[in-house]
Amino acid sequence: MYTNKIIVIGSANTDMVVKTDMLPLPGETKLGGVFFMNAGGKGANQAVAAARLGGNVTLVAKVGNDIFGKQTIDGLNKENINTDFVFLDERNPSGIALIIVNEEGENCIVVAPGANANLLSADIEKVKDIAKAEIILMQLEIPMETIKAVAKRAKANGQKLILNPAPAQLLDDELLNGLFLITPNETEAAFLTGIKVEDESTASQAANVFLSKGVQNIIITLGKQGAYFKNKNEVIKINAPEVKALDTTAAGDTFSGALSVAITEKMHWEKAIQFAVQAASISVTRMGAQASVPYRKELSF
Repeated sequence: MYTNKIIVIGSANTDMVVKTDMLPLPGETKLGGVFFMNAGGKGANQAVAAARLGGNVTLVAKVGNDIFGKQTIDGLNKENINTDFVFLDERNPSGIALIIVNEEGENCIVVAPGANANLLSADIEKVKDIAKAEIILMQLEIPMETIKAVAKRAKANGQKLILNPAPAQLLDDELLNGLFLITPNETEAAFLTGIKVEDESTASQAANVFLSKGVQNIIITLGKQGAYFKNKNEVIKINAPEVKALDTTAAGDTFSGALSVAITEKMHWEKAIQFAVQAASISVTRMGAQASVPYRKELSF
């Protein structure tokens, strides 16, 4: 395990998944196929991805004092993730996500955040390890005020903060200004910039919007097309390998976790993005969120 620390601050959920041939229309009831429960939540998914791929990972999260919360902590411990700062919420249940996946691997998800919505900046103040982190990785399934507080602290300390802006919601310019890296997918990039991302040209335009707001580095993930990187000095496009997608649920989370590891290992941007794209491409060939995340030995790095 590498000594460089990655601290993931985010959500931890239990995913309840149903496979079906087609996603239901509004008001429609469909008979599905396989049902299973899987550990999920964007924060926990990204922590597992980083740990399996060689990172020294601490997860900061909040779960309910219930069976789902206990299962979450047990699962994270088995992944060699530091859970000292996975707080128990005595008032709210653990978060859950209801997921439907069709035959093409496309999904629709509804999340009941539960304890995740109570991960507050006061909790973050208890995490002294944050000052030692080389990478701080966050998403948007916890309160925005908590995200802003962490970002302000990271900026003051000169730390590298990666923000995976999912699920998409508006971000103010103060949060973006000085941000080390943002990693939206095409939909999130379009939501945040107003530019529909369909190819390299439109990805470049969207990246320019982020640059104008003070973000240092931008990676827009493009699904089957790979990923697009831009900063003030460099532009990189990495293609994804052709694979048969079964479930794309944790592809973005796998990408973000892998990228965090690559950065702590001082990989150049091109190699780092190749590493993350390869990990994400493996994940979509498997069902589930954390269950789909590959191990380092499965990658050609």
